[in-house]
Amino acid sequence: MTSLLKRPAALVTGGATRLGFSFAYALAADGYDIALHYNQSKGKAEQAAESIQALGVSCKIFPFDLSEQDPESLIELVAIEFPTLQLLINSASSYKAATIAHTDLALLQQQFTVNFFAPFLLTSVFAAHCLKGCVINILDNKIAFQQNDYAAYLLSKKTLAEFTQLAAMEYAPRIRINGIAPGVVMPGIERSDDYIKWRVDGIPLKRQGRVDDVLQAMYYLLNNEFVTGQILTVDGGEGINHQGLNAEQFNSKNAL
Repeated sequence: MTSLLKRPAALVTGGATRLGFSFAYALAADGYDIALHYNQSKGKAEQAAESIQALGVSCKIFPFDLSEQDPESLIELVAIEFPTLQLLINSASSYKAATIAHTDLALLQQQFTVNFFAPFLLTSVFAAHCLKGCVINILDNKIAFQQNDYAAYLLSKKTLAEFTQLAAMEYAPRIRINGIAPGVVMPGIERSDDYIKWRVDGIPLKRQGRVDDVLQAMYYLLNNEFVTGQILTVDGGEGINHQGLNAEQFNSKNAL
């Protein structure tokens, strides 16, 4: 029991699947007890908890609908089970494509509720419960673009990026708050090989990212205690690949 009380604990939202699980498992391997949040993935959450517990730490699962329930309740539940809570990773996300013209009020509210309102409120309550700690917001390298095909999603993530810096100022020096913006690391299973190749062609480093690339960003933000309010973009340079149009390109095109 003594060793349990001494271990730091982390709450990972969306921790049952994909990158969320990768964060949770890596933290457990580093000696964190894990509060693993999920919404609909109960079976995967139970499997994730078993694999994390096999590392010798405690892991409890917390079913919670961030689009419907008050996030304050989630932090309170976690803090009861894990009084050594020191880390919040806001990884849960909702991703729905729609242009501005095809976004109605319900979709706009749903995307902002999960992708922005929930991390906003979770961060506030986390900071109220913890004397010292870290928050890492999981963003998207799309925040560097103006992709109106994902209007509500993209705006919610851009807003979360601004919040990351705003909150870092408010809660310093007790709580360090940073973000990670992954690129093409773990595409959805519906994405074809041709699509992924097309995306990789636009990445200066000419390869798809690895989960370990994102985990290294997490480790850096956790271990460097002189970093706050920063967003680490892990996308092989895709987000800065904006040369724009210029006269030389125009002349070359017309010379063909």
